[in-house]
Amino acid sequence: MPGSERCDGRIVMGSPTGGPRIDKGLDDIFVKETRICFVDGTTGRLLYAGYDIRDLAAHSTFEETTYLLWHGRLPSREQLTPFSAELASHREVPAELVALLKKLPKTMTPIDALRTAVSALSAYDPELNATSREANVRKGMRLVAKMPTLVAAFHRIRNGQRVVRPNPKYSAATDYLRMLMGRKPDKVASRILDAALVLHADHSMNAGTFAATVAASTLADLYSCVAAGIATLKGPLHGGANEQAVKALLEIGSPDRADEYVAKTLASGDRVSGFGHRVYKTWDPRSLILAEYAKKLSERKGDMALYGVAKAVEEAVVRRLGGKGVYPNVDYYAGVVYQLLGLPPDLFPTTFAVSRISGWVAHILEYWEDNRIMRPLDWYVGPREAVYVPIDNR
Repeated sequence: MPGSERCDGRIVMGSPTGGPRIDKGLDDIFVKETRICFVDGTTGRLLYAGYDIRDLAAHSTFEETTYLLWHGRLPSREQLTPFSAELASHREVPAELVALLKKLPKTMTPIDALRTAVSALSAYDPELNATSREANVRKGMRLVAKMPTLVAAFHRIRNGQRVVRPNPKYSAATDYLRMLMGRKPDKVASRILDAALVLHADHSMNAGTFAATVAASTLADLYSCVAAGIATLKGPLHGGANEQAVKALLEIGSPDRADEYVAKTLASGDRVSGFGHRVYKTWDPRSLILAEYAKKLSERKGDMALYGVAKAVEEAVVRRLGGKGVYPNVDYYAGVVYQLLGLPPDLFPTTFAVSRISGWVAHILEYWEDNRIMRPLDWYVGPREAVYVPIDNR
């Protein structure tokens, strides 16, 4: 097999065409060993530290799941109680941050506002540049606790409403909904959002987690790493996918229009939002769980319209593409659940971030156990003998 020259002069094994193998989407590249999350895309299994996501969604809480991701084990009651209490105690944000949110344009997207606020929040952390694991865990707790408060504050500010302060006596899910809506949610809504936060807490080396880990490999502070994750999560192919999916369902409007919509979308070469996954080639277990929650919420509301459209689109896509491994992903029914909980679509990516922050911190802490700065290569295909011509002679 022919060799190819690297930018540092060394030779690496190349492809039959003379260049290196290019893994443009990094599909088959492993960047670290992990004890945090396992995704089996063939059988449709998702494990956090060995525990099946179905069991965690049914029985765990976001606080307990965060502890699991960070410590690799389920806590005892004696461990979880102070952990949850400490998380809740950090939900308040500095008054200066609320003032900053009030100065942002009300047309700014919530995910942009969150990224900005997290960057600014770093200035108020007395341990910003502390590098011990213990200090970074404390910073992680402050970040996990404050992100729902920041999202809810900006949402109410942009709608001309009074900012609702956090209340540490409530769970993270309950308080998030309370701060958004201005009233305490019922137990069913709180439990379903709690389960959704568990389902979104981690998913191995996805784009947002990879971005956060790349930043971590430079030994940037935890806030900078999380800001990198938020920036990546904004993309419509990542955290913005649930927003796009529910907007499409609302536009379709009726189950009897679903088949035509799917046929036209696929015929034009586009993808149906919320379907297909880089890893799963079968049913995404998170989507199956969220579909049940969407049905339950619809029945409680006495309005099955949105759920009916979602099921009709699912059936139309799976009928055409299921044989190719294309099924609903987590974004599809997450968007339906969030919509039924009363969240506007542009809050879906930030709600994703409110959950995924726990996984980002877990992976950052794990990578720092044996850090090496990430420095991949690219293969140069441009000219090599260009002659510089002074600007007046060009």
